Amino acid sequence: MFTRSSWAAHKLAFKLFIELDQVPSPKDRHSGLFFGLQSTECLTLQGPDLTLLTNESLNVSELLSPPKRERRKQHRPGELLEAALDLFVEKGYAATRSEEVAAKAGVSKGTLFLYFPSKEELFKAVVRENVVKTVTDGALEVANFKGTSKELLHFLMREWWRRYGATKASGITKLIISEGNHFPELAAFYQDEVITPAVRILKDVLQRGRDSGEFKNFDIDSTVMVIIAPMLFFIMSKHAHAMCLAGQPDTPPENFIAQHADLIVRGLSV
Repeated sequence: MFTRSSWAAHKLAFKLFIELDQVPSPKDRHSGLFFGLQSTECLTLQGPDLTLLTNESLNVSELLSPPKRERRKQHRPGELLEAALDLFVEKGYAATRSEEVAAKAGVSKGTLFLYFPSKEELFKAVVRENVVKTVTDGALEVANFKGTSKELLHFLMREWWRRYGATKASGITKLIISEGNHFPELAAFYQDEVITPAVRILKDVLQRGRDSGEFKNFDIDSTVMVIIAPMLFFIMSKHAHAMCLAGQPDTPPENFIAQHADLIVRGLSV
């Protein structure tokens, strides 16, 4: 049976497991450190056996604080996704290890895998949280926009930069371009959930302008590429420190986007 002094250490370990939402190892469970106790029960440890007593050795109700623990669990996925985004953008997909993500978020690797079973699933969740949401919101705003198609195109390009290009998440674009060939499943996922919907939004805006008579007749597919390519280059230069721009004056992103949108609209207008 554990002594009173060793019991204090086990009590602290039990509390840490609860507060950090860690997954106990088989060894931990063997020594009695596991969940599932009623809030009114107390426990002592006797070797590999767990005995529930109604004494003052450990009041579990003091340790199991549902409001605090629930708050931590609710925020856990967001903390993991934020840590993963930082590392994916900084190091790339291949060089980022799951252990690093867990450590950055302050949890064990086992806890990470409770939420995201693999690095691939973690990356997909990062993309859905930081990129797909932006595309989905853009589609809704385009559908409900009340102004002209010229105004809509300006708005769409400006908001694309504000909500995505100017954020840390835009580094995912560089990651896909540089590593997509090595991870075809991730490239296909990105194509299906980001690129295809985003291109569809642009096509809808251009078609809207043609149908209203604001824009002249033109090839929509080619025009989409004309719009996207300079914006992708600007993102790449932001994250890759493009040497081809060495010695050139820094261009404020907002000025670049506004000028680019103005050139496109002028070229398309009747």
